[in-house]
Amino acid sequence: MSKTHKPWGTYEVLFTDEYCQVKVITVLPGQRLSLQSHKLRREHWFIASGTAAVRVGDEERTLQTGQSVDIAIGQKHRIGATGSQELSFIEIQTGTYFGEDDIVRYEDDYGR
Repeated sequence: MSKTHKPWGTYEVLFTDEYCQVKVITVLPGQRLSLQSHKLRREHWFIASGTAAVRVGDEERTLQTGQSVDIAIGQKHRIGATGSQELSFIEIQTGTYFGEDDIVRYEDDYGR
């Protein structure tokens, strides 16, 4: 599997089938993904290493290695790496479509 490079880090698709896709995502220190939602999938994030600043809906919290969070279809969400080390997490997507064009961005540090 090949890594896809983004301004905030990388991701690699580990598994995909008709109703599920699994990625390992690495976020560089001090970087974060866009505030976004999806129309056709839900997500589960499991923190593998590092410390994550997470926003789901209007709730913001910090997650550590071994902790996880669920994101419902249509729910705004964002994750970022805090501290001086990379954040690595497993993203399990379930739904009917997993394309990158199912991302609705509300805020983005990289002008996308």
